[in-house]
Amino acid sequence: MELLQLQYFITVARLEHVTEAARSLHVTQSSLSKTIQRLEEDLGAPLFDRTGRNLRLNEFGSRFLRRAERALFELEQGRQEIVDLSSPEHGTLKLAVTTAGTLPQILREFRKRRPHIQFHVQMLTTQEMVTLLHRGEVDLCLSSPPIQEDDIECQMVYNDPILIAVPKGHRLAERSSVSLKELKDEWFVGVKEGHGTRDLVDSVCQSVGFEPKYVYEGNEPARLSTLVEAGIGIAFMPSTVRNSREDIHYLQVEDCGLVREIALLWHKGRYISRAAQEFREVVVEYFDTISKQTTGSPIEAKPTQG
Repeated sequence: MELLQLQYFITVARLEHVTEAARSLHVTQSSLSKTIQRLEEDLGAPLFDRTGRNLRLNEFGSRFLRRAERALFELEQGRQEIVDLSSPEHGTLKLAVTTAGTLPQILREFRKRRPHIQFHVQMLTTQEMVTLLHRGEVDLCLSSPPIQEDDIECQMVYNDPILIAVPKGHRLAERSSVSLKELKDEWFVGVKEGHGTRDLVDSVCQSVGFEPKYVYEGNEPARLSTLVEAGIGIAFMPSTVRNSREDIHYLQVEDCGLVREIALLWHKGRYISRAAQEFREVVVEYFDTISKQTTGSPIEAKPTQG
């Protein structure tokens, strides 16, 4: 059994399509098919049910996939550990976030400490983030809401109040707070369902008797401020992403505890590099600092040692 066979098998198993898998691996379909066939011959059992170029994992394949992913995961962990020990000042930190509002400031502070570490950041939904954590394709996640799973370490770092953002001249622009029920006839701009803040807001609004009416739903939270300024709609905005330079007025939400929890996540079985450990420290320090400038509150917790 060869390492290349395992790598090819995992890709085909995830995509369940020869053409797409070959394109992803940058190999020919015939070469890919022959490699999978040799693996099945080595194992003495078929791993897929075949219909043309479409493949579907059978029971043998499903069982072997879990083992193969675990084996490659451990090999990758070993490679990362050696790279970290031999060249601790270099490397790439792979991050995933559900919201990017505070990320630029955090990365700027981290770069002061580790100027040679490169970043790869993805903005994902909660479920996409969980998938990459399980696959070992990201080092750390900054998530709202937190994720509670047996193999995922979850460190709460901040309680972030969600505010109402309205344009100057809006009927609420002269007030400092508003109840949710007063917003039932408003038009909103927001992110799509599946994003933590959106799901939280919709749930709380439903609990007081209405569903927000959205005229815009997107994947870029940073665009919401522009739409609010333009008078397209009002928005629920976490306190950490508000910008005093914008032509927007922010109101507190009364009597409902509309607060998003922000957490750092990492896989319990994954090797945590020195850079990742230091990034965790920067995140905790950052939220401790902004707690003195906003209405939010930090979570008292020490990062777990990797």
